[in-house]
Amino acid sequence: MRREDLADLAAFMTVADEGSFTRAAARLGVSQSALSHGLRKLEERLCIRLLTRTTRSVSTTEAGERLLETIRPALESIDRQLDNLNALRDRPSGNIRITTPEHAAQTVLWPVLDKFLADYPDVKVELNAESSLTDIVAERFDAGVRLGEQLAKDMIAVRIGPPLRMSVIAAPSYFAAHGKPETPHDLTAHKCINLRMRSSGGLYVWEFEKDGKEINVRVEGQLTLNSMPLVLDAVRAGHGIAYAMEDRAAPLIESGDAVRVLESWCPPFDGYHLYYPSRRQPTPAFSLLVEVLRYRR
Repeated sequence: MRREDLADLAAFMTVADEGSFTRAAARLGVSQSALSHGLRKLEERLCIRLLTRTTRSVSTTEAGERLLETIRPALESIDRQLDNLNALRDRPSGNIRITTPEHAAQTVLWPVLDKFLADYPDVKVELNAESSLTDIVAERFDAGVRLGEQLAKDMIAVRIGPPLRMSVIAAPSYFAAHGKPETPHDLTAHKCINLRMRSSGGLYVWEFEKDGKEINVRVEGQLTLNSMPLVLDAVRAGHGIAYAMEDRAAPLIESGDAVRVLESWCPPFDGYHLYYPSRRQPTPAFSLLVEVLRYRR
């Protein structure tokens, strides 16, 4: 294989992943015209079309898809080995991509990364905050962050945060006008603020547990939102009862803007874990970050 073939194959994989010459060129740090020219030359050398180009998008042909399946493991292995060579340097370096819920990014990852990035300036970290359950292998992430109950069995999981707890809250004015629910079943007679999940599009089901008894309640109300900050704003305004992470609700409770109910029905549950494929050899920089993030309390 000629040297330019390897570079062009790597460029081809980037274009296929991005589905756009513009985004791929920006990611590779080259001009769009140079990238397009290089891939046309690759197609000419192979005597087969790898990409289908339209005015709006770029997609792989059947031949391109087969080539992609062949070269991806090899090129990703080369990338990992190059990252491993960084262990011979005085300072750890490399790129780390993590997909994570926004709540975990704010409460668990960022407090650690703030210092980690300053201590290790040659390590680059990309956080992709989203609520959906991403396939980290297919999407080429080094790791993901999810609740312990959502982890796949073939992943290595490292606990990185404390147990979490939900809370049921509403403004004092709401409870003064409508009374307080005594059990989760009472919520069906109240105005509740629904949260629509961005990942699935469904409404979040409120989960309760007490003395080994589990209850899931589908609530009703005038408001359905897909943003927790908006849910908390609606609580302050007295629009109904909400179901929120305890740490999100705490400022409202402390300020007197909200009152908590059904606390005995909201036990702690397993918190956030960092997970990654068991068959993948971690880079030194990634292993270092895992140890820094590991929850030890």
